[in-house]
Amino acid sequence: MTVPRNLLTDHPELYEARFPDPARLAGRWTEDCLRRHGAGPRVLDMGCGTGRDAAYLHGVGRTVTAADLSEAMLAHARTHHPGPVYVQADLHGFDLGRFDAVVCLDSALLYCHTNAQLDAFLTSCRRSLSPGGLLVAEMRNGAYFLGRTDLLDTPTANSFTWQGTVHRSTTTLTVDRTAQLLRRSRVWTADDGSEPVEQQSAWRLLFPQELRHLLAAHGFEVLELHDGPGPRTEPPWQDRQLPGDTADADRLHVVARLSSPA
Repeated sequence: MTVPRNLLTDHPELYEARFPDPARLAGRWTEDCLRRHGAGPRVLDMGCGTGRDAAYLHGVGRTVTAADLSEAMLAHARTHHPGPVYVQADLHGFDLGRFDAVVCLDSALLYCHTNAQLDAFLTSCRRSLSPGGLLVAEMRNGAYFLGRTDLLDTPTANSFTWQGTVHRSTTTLTVDRTAQLLRRSRVWTADDGSEPVEQQSAWRLLFPQELRHLLAAHGFEVLELHDGPGPRTEPPWQDRQLPGDTADADRLHVVARLSSPA
């Protein structure tokens, strides 16, 4: 599969400046899920990005393999967040060994746009997990967009400064109901005289009950499925805070146990 060009994933330092996580909130939330459900030490982080979460899990004593499609991200991770074993792999199909948990954060799972890609991802997870292994995922919640339009159609602006240059983005989200995708159009500009960059991307919109069905069909028992608290909710998750019991807000968190190995 060809890696799509993307300003942030092509420039990992820029990505970390735009999405800082100095407290390693995502990694801490993940470790809390793994610990509460008794996961073993071997973890596969699919869609690891710059490696911050994988390195946190390594730092608390887990044996971590971290995979991403972007070689730029992996090169950054090896240099700046050492510890895990970093490998290039496609979440649409992978076979990287046997693990006690597969982690997939920050909507990485939603880059599986089609049913075939979702089946391939879950089949790969099932093949990769030891009996009783966990899948921990965090993503946008498709149910949030049922009747809500507050995040849609109107451009939103953001800016941040990195190495003395102000970077600005204008982002528009639209729902493609036929494909069940949340499409994102984003235009980047910078005050260093560079040309504007326009990028298109999309996430699959998965609904809570749809996700339950998919997981059950692939031999998983859902242990948690909720809209927060989590690392990207408002307010964000805090240490030892227990999960809620609703699935209505704009983030979705799932912990599932493999009950029927491949």
